[in-house]
Amino acid sequence: MFKNKTTQITSIPKLQKCVIMFGKGYVRTLVNENIALLAILIGFLLIAISMGPFQTLDTELEFDTTRSILRVGWPILPSTGEILNEPPLGFYTAACFFRVFGFTMVNGANLVAFFGVGCAFAVYLIGKEFYGKLAGLFSAAFFVLAPWELYLSRAFLIDAQCLFLSLVCLYFGVKAILRDSSKLALVSGVFFAAALLTKLYAAFMLVPLLLLFLYRRPKKPKLVLSQLVAFSVPAVYANLLWYQIFLREDLFAYVFFHNDFRDVNFPWVVPSYAFIGNFLVNYGIGLFFVVSVVFSLSMGLLFRKHFPKNFLVFDLVCLVSLLSVLGVNMYLGVNLDLKAPYTSAVKFSYQSLPFFSLLAGSLAAKSVALLSNAVKCVKLKKFLVVSMAIVGVFFLFAPLIVNMNSANRLSTTSYIVFQVQPGQDLGYSFYVDQPISSDSLLMVGQFLGFLLIFLGLFWASRGSVNALFKRVPLFVQSRSA
Repeated sequence: MFKNKTTQITSIPKLQKCVIMFGKGYVRTLVNENIALLAILIGFLLIAISMGPFQTLDTELEFDTTRSILRVGWPILPSTGEILNEPPLGFYTAACFFRVFGFTMVNGANLVAFFGVGCAFAVYLIGKEFYGKLAGLFSAAFFVLAPWELYLSRAFLIDAQCLFLSLVCLYFGVKAILRDSSKLALVSGVFFAAALLTKLYAAFMLVPLLLLFLYRRPKKPKLVLSQLVAFSVPAVYANLLWYQIFLREDLFAYVFFHNDFRDVNFPWVVPSYAFIGNFLVNYGIGLFFVVSVVFSLSMGLLFRKHFPKNFLVFDLVCLVSLLSVLGVNMYLGVNLDLKAPYTSAVKFSYQSLPFFSLLAGSLAAKSVALLSNAVKCVKLKKFLVVSMAIVGVFFLFAPLIVNMNSANRLSTTSYIVFQVQPGQDLGYSFYVDQPISSDSLLMVGQFLGFLLIFLGLFWASRGSVNALFKRVPLFVQSRSA
């Protein structure tokens, strides 16, 4: 009887093909080729599980709104009886997850952590497309170890879900532009529509796509038109369906009458542009991370002849994209004196984090390229090139180590306020009901997560290290000559 069933199943062509591929070691090969990426993603999950869930007034509000979906089918805020003035997709996704796994804040935080894994994977894919596989892996590592990501991947907020959909949109959009594909533009447009229906911050992903589109300057009008239509139609249709048909409201009126664009700062608060820098250095990504980004941009500009010419283009795309996000946040918070953008930079500037990570991660590709080309340089320039490459390697690992220490301290903290200015107890805050202790079993899992990430990076770098060691005799020989 067992043999008959087996014969019947394997007679199906698709299953038969899968069985043959598995027999040939396809899955094993796939895992071996991506073992470093798996180590980073699993390591991130272990770190995230050891933290939080982080809670705030917004997490409670979104939790209550999701409960309304489970009860009445609409994202209604119980305190007002009105539909929450946020796009709905994130709440419906969470409601489906709760329906299967149970309605608890911990499960909500776990859902967000899975979206965090998805974001890290998308950052890897985009980094690989921009700078190569090694840079993609380091970009993902920078992303998952940033305190900024650890906050928002363990808080029941729709921001991580929006960022995941935005990054998938960006990835397929980049491939559509570089490959002149209307089909990929349609896929990108579908994810853009989903991201916009999760949170309107997804609009920032139009900046890198527009820059790359202008750089490519496609010369076929029909291709340009087909790509624009394929990308735009899903977003237009989805938003018209929700705002015009279901809510019967104008999208722009709905946006500009949002509380975030009406509530101004307290009278005694004097906004300063320094609040963004203060958040990035002290809470978001850390000083070493910021320096690594600046160093990466400087290296890409000063030694651009040693790199593929696309590196400089991608550097500029990332730089303009993150400055656009931060610039809008500063304009809203300081020039318009709006309270939410000023005190909640952790959410309003979140879409810039992947671009910080990509620029920092690109140091891997840039350092390897500099060391590989050092032999061809004259003595003085050779010393400068090698020195820059070594400093680049330092700024690859130093921010990761520092942020690991920050994550460890963060996991034992019960309350944190992202002060917009030093000395002012004003800013977005999170609290944890039961932070872990230093002797907790979860802390062991956290250190295992750190170890997995570093082992994954070292494993991915082994080929580049071996190649450079082979070049050492050539470097010494040319120097003595």
